[in-house]
Amino acid sequence: MGDAVEFAIDFATTVEKLGLLKEKIKKHLEKTPQHWHPNHNVVVKEIENVNKLKMALYCTHTMNFQEYGEKNKRRSELVIEIKKIFEEINIKYYLLPQQVHLNPVGSESSNVASI
Repeated sequence: MGDAVEFAIDFATTVEKLGLLKEKIKKHLEKTPQHWHPNHNVVVKEIENVNKLKMALYCTHTMNFQEYGEKNKRRSELVIEIKKIFEEINIKYYLLPQQVHLNPVGSESSNVASI
């Protein structure tokens, strides 16, 4: 049964770090053959807003689709492992600065009346 884990990383992430990320994911999948088939694919899906790379890991469980609880447990463990890999090789994502619009609530006459 196939599965996909999508994630986004900083566009400034070096090609070397991307290679290291792919290698570490491969090692994790290979050291857990009871959960995952070794065939997998890590792809860059798109560049968004010129500040992030949207990526995905496509992999295959060693079990059938009927064991939904176990599938979710394994997927959760895989996502946590990917997070650990991000921390280990210092891959981050930063949001762009966001505009904030503040609007007064109520009218000025009601504010004066309450004083």
